[in-house]
Amino acid sequence: MAEFVTYKGRPVVRNGKTIYYGNMANEYVVMMTVISEKEQEATAIKCYLMKTDKSLNPMQAITQTSERGSLLDALELAAAWLSRQEAAI
Repeated sequence: MAEFVTYKGRPVVRNGKTIYYGNMANEYVVMMTVISEKEQEATAIKCYLMKTDKSLNPMQAITQTSERGSLLDALELAAAWLSRQEAAI
């Protein structure tokens, strides 16, 4: 099994300017898109809380959006969103 970088116990996977946080086997995952960066540091990140149900089109899968000014702030928001979703189950 592949080893992933984790943050607060959940995998973080980056592909170019897109970062996925969470486990795709769970009901929700957070997709983050780096909008702008300065000297290899993200300065604007758009966050999307998404359902992982493959039968939904991507626009229907998005349940919340927000923008953050750093990767750490985006990961903190993503962790809070996923924790809230897990607690609701």
